Amino acid sequence: MKIHNKRDTTKAFVTKDGSTIRELMHPAHHANRHQSLAEARVPPGTVTRLHKHPRSEELYYFLQGQGRMTLASESFPVAAGDVICITPGTPHQVENTGTKELVFLCCCVPPYSDQDTVLL
Repeated sequence: MKIHNKRDTTKAFVTKDGSTIRELMHPAHHANRHQSLAEARVPPGTVTRLHKHPRSEELYYFLQGQGRMTLASESFPVAAGDVICITPGTPHQVENTGTKELVFLCCCVPPYSDQDTVLL
């Protein structure tokens, strides 16, 4: 299993919520066991589908762009440098309100899985 990875050689794919991600580290392909780290991108003027993860806790760290985060009944602006904790079972979505791609890192424990994504 790989202990080193490069972003530019990692294939991007679209998740159930509609964001485009690259799994930078995931137990399915790498030596880590208990978490995953992905880069997510949301194009200008788009929003991910409202969803939740019954098992996974997520941390989002925003690298670029401007957006609006919805967590349960709360909604607030996000931008580069912001960090968000999404506890298991919390409905959430991200909207890109800016003019360039909204880019963030997403750390999941346990690791990201489409089976742990429930669209609302």
